[in-house]
Amino acid sequence: MEIRFFGVRGSIAVSGSRIGGNTACVEVTSQGERLILDAGTGIRTLGEVMMREGAPQKATMFFSHLHWDHVQGFPFFTPAYLPTTSLTMYGPGANGGQALESTLSQQMRPPQFPVPLSTMRSRMTFGAALHGRTVEVGPFKVTPIDVPHPDGCMAYRVEADGHSFVYATDVELPERLTSDVARHFEGADALCLDAQYTPDEYEGKKGMSKKGWGHSTMMDAAKVAKDLHAGRLFLFHHDPSHADELLEDMAQEARGLFPFTEPAREGQRMLLGRSAGA
Repeated sequence: MEIRFFGVRGSIAVSGSRIGGNTACVEVTSQGERLILDAGTGIRTLGEVMMREGAPQKATMFFSHLHWDHVQGFPFFTPAYLPTTSLTMYGPGANGGQALESTLSQQMRPPQFPVPLSTMRSRMTFGAALHGRTVEVGPFKVTPIDVPHPDGCMAYRVEADGHSFVYATDVELPERLTSDVARHFEGADALCLDAQYTPDEYEGKKGMSKKGWGHSTMMDAAKVAKDLHAGRLFLFHHDPSHADELLEDMAQEARGLFPFTEPAREGQRMLLGRSAGA
């Protein structure tokens, strides 16, 4: 199972970052199957990679939630315009498929966008991602997990080839980490966790308090990784105001609690058990 980060930033895309300025998009591949987690601006680059691979293309997409920074790249996802592409797309919650299709359609209507969703000629199938109900995709078992965030959010545990990866963006860990959620995070080989704020930012010691905004600190993420016996921790959903130097400092501080911590980096590839170059 290989993981590749195409977008690691939160809230809004930024320029000039070595660590990465595109909003959330993560690819997971194994045995010829491709999963795409979220469709932030990073999915544009993933689409370019897929186009170089040639047609036909197939992917299964899981959306954590439908806030703008997690869907805004989809209109620029070139494979979706090709009739040779097949996309199975899961939105979060009981009406997740319908809500996802509606959201993608609405953001591609005037005045927001000049080209409607109907212009995309790929074969799209929409479904619902439900808490605790595992979806099997080729070698993958993907389990959606409800996590606390305004308007709701899904984390996903992805298992294949004897390894596990948890993608948990946009989660406020101090708010509520129930035993039901924790058991899905337990023992993940790689844990990708929201770490948008420093503790001072979250508590309001620098600017207004961020409590209740639906995001966590790097120390919250490190504590969860330590307590739930993760193999590696990737800090994710980097705040748009955070420069690379601050993100590196945040990771260094988190290593004091969980040594195997690093900021998720755009272009980074990882085979579970070892890392691969960008």
